Amino acid sequence: MATDPTQRTYRAPCPGCGAPVEFKSAQSTHAVCGYCQSTVVRSGDVLTRVGKMAELFDDHSPLQLMASGRITLDGKDVPFTLIGRLQYKSDAGVWTEWAAFLNDGTLATLGEDNGAYVFTRPIDPGREMPEAARFRIGTTTAINGKPYSVAYTGQASLISAQGELPKLPPLGHPFDMVELRSAEGEVVSIDYGHTPPSVERGKSVLLDDLELKGLKDESAKDEKGRQFNCPHCGAPVQVQLATTKSITCGSCASVIDLSSGVGGELRSAEQDEPVRPIIPLGSKGQLQGVHWQVVGFQHRMGVEPGDDEHFGWSEYLLYNQKRGFAFLVDSEEGWSMVRPTTGAPQMAATGRSATYMGTKYDLKYTYEAETTYVLGEFYWQVTRGQKTTNRDFASVKGLLSMEQSPHEVTWSAGDKLSSDTVAKAFKLEDKADALQRDDPGPFVAKSGLGCATIILIAVVILILLIILSNCSGSSGSGYRSSGGSFGGYSSGGSHK
Repeated sequence: MATDPTQRTYRAPCPGCGAPVEFKSAQSTHAVCGYCQSTVVRSGDVLTRVGKMAELFDDHSPLQLMASGRITLDGKDVPFTLIGRLQYKSDAGVWTEWAAFLNDGTLATLGEDNGAYVFTRPIDPGREMPEAARFRIGTTTAINGKPYSVAYTGQASLISAQGELPKLPPLGHPFDMVELRSAEGEVVSIDYGHTPPSVERGKSVLLDDLELKGLKDESAKDEKGRQFNCPHCGAPVQVQLATTKSITCGSCASVIDLSSGVGGELRSAEQDEPVRPIIPLGSKGQLQGVHWQVVGFQHRMGVEPGDDEHFGWSEYLLYNQKRGFAFLVDSEEGWSMVRPTTGAPQMAATGRSATYMGTKYDLKYTYEAETTYVLGEFYWQVTRGQKTTNRDFASVKGLLSMEQSPHEVTWSAGDKLSSDTVAKAFKLEDKADALQRDDPGPFVAKSGLGCATIILIAVVILILLIILSNCSGSSGSGYRSSGGSFGGYSSGGSHK
């Protein structure tokens, strides 16, 4: 455990059952009794029972109460202990945030962020926060003089909690949330469940870098998942990850919405015209030094504005217990590995380039994307027919992709992979031909046309005119398999 801070802890019997309830932080006002689930509020040395907390939505996270670690803050190595856990629900899904008690006596948050983790601390924004409706997706605002892009606006509600906690919003009552992201990889969360709104700022973290101790045993991963019958065909469906918001039935391929939990009303949607993944669900492989398991698959179609030709690509959702989720993208341009970014790249006013973490990326494609087929489990509420507006950028250092929906803007970053790398990672050398794509090469930004290029274009146009003159006016529409996405659909900039 982390070293105890130089302040006394407070312990008193639960007003509901008499079991001891302990407060480590002077900033904690609430706690949930571990025995009777009573929610108690502290006023001085008096505990008052204010209700009963709903049961937690169990998960396969390695984190648990009293796990401890260390994080570097302002150049100093600061120990912390996880003393509380909160679960929220929004239109983007269900997510968990952990109350981290720092060695200096303050509280921070270790939260889920697009399938990964982010460590945030309360800040003084330097001004009164405007009402949530004033924030518009994609616009820029300033916090303490620093520019941030508005990445998410929506409502959330507290559905459960555990342990020692700061002031809580009313259980089950929706409140506004806004998330801002910077080109330096920072995220700012504005929580309107408090008055005045609470503001926290932080960056993404890897659990391995936090030197965590006291995690769940590895055997926790072998717990049996939730099981229910498919609402469409009645076949048994088992959920492996409690973070799952959508799953497909293995018998009829219906997409099942789990946003209300397995005990809630299950809604399903039939799918036809299946697209079979080349890499089977459940496959395990090592990419970029991390062991991944394929837990989901989706096929998507894209079309450029003003064009009637569509192109398609596939995305494999990968999961690692400590690294969260990543996307392995398969398009005609090759394979790529991407993850949602914590920050938001700064896009040029022309939209022709974007800068992230000091690197400039040039625009390659702009298109509308639609999900056409899904298999497996997903940490967001995926449905067939989901649409986003996308922009793909590239540089010599990697790939960058932006997806925008009415309530959020999500960025993903990553790198191209060779076909051989993918085949070896998942031990699919026997499918090497099916996995073969164009080998990734360095991206060269578009520049002015040279004389040789102009001559070549003129020759190609001349040849095309000759060919077309010999044709009898057949339709020019069709399926275009080139292009594709650099990847990574994610339904939210929110912590989820």
